Amino acid sequence: MSNANPMPETMPDDADIDLDLGPATPATSADLVPVEEATGRAPERSLELLAESSRNISRMRDTRFLTKNELAEKRIISQDMQNTKVANVFREMRTRLLQSGPPFNFTTMVTSIVSGGGASHVALNLAAAFAFDESKTAMIIDCNIQEPALNEILDINPAVGLTNYLEDPSIEVDDIIFATGIPRLRIIPAGKRKEHATEFFSSIRMRKLIQSLQKRYPDRYLILDAPPIGESVDAKLLADACDRVVLVAPYGKVTEQEIATASHAIGRDKLAGVVMNDEPTIQWPW
Repeated sequence: MSNANPMPETMPDDADIDLDLGPATPATSADLVPVEEATGRAPERSLELLAESSRNISRMRDTRFLTKNELAEKRIISQDMQNTKVANVFREMRTRLLQSGPPFNFTTMVTSIVSGGGASHVALNLAAAFAFDESKTAMIIDCNIQEPALNEILDINPAVGLTNYLEDPSIEVDDIIFATGIPRLRIIPAGKRKEHATEFFSSIRMRKLIQSLQKRYPDRYLILDAPPIGESVDAKLLADACDRVVLVAPYGKVTEQEIATASHAIGRDKLAGVVMNDEPTIQWPW
């Protein structure tokens, strides 16, 4: 699991990460999809939904926010953290995804090649980076239902989650959405552990869940914390339901061939890039 290593009290100022998400090339007019095709709505209606979404985001409330020290202990970035280099890495990831992804909001899956690759912390911090923008909101969905990590990282203990929702039609979407303690960031936890999730992630209910979450807030960006792509067919099924995929390769634990095989499994049209994680020479703590 990604939180197996001891958590440092602070993040070192020289922390870094090797990031390859392709060239940061702005989209041209030829790359843009018409509003009607992208959202199924007329342009005027889409603008109305965006305005309403902004108003709803401004009204989002949390019972408490995690303190700066708590965020550092949990290895979660914040806007006022001392080590801006760490936060800027995830800001850059967010920017690259916004430039290369579909217009409006989209769904990004984060997966490691092997277990213990740090995908959960990468996914959580990427979601936090999207939530930095006060005009946007983000949601992270824990889809690693055999070895969920986000509950422990965020110190939450919800009674229900994703698997409960997919298994029980009487459970509503609002029943499985929880605050994270991070402004404008919500979570859908994994829920009851399951050994096999294939029937869940290939279900119509799962696809409808993603669609409904996107439609509810046009400025909400979904991040899926997925099981390892190299060890689980579930991750391949989730990739089909997402717009973009970020692949986490733990330094020293995978070969170039394993990276190539995982990239091929995702496909060039889905793969946003590869994050090299836990490189010892740069003392990255995740």
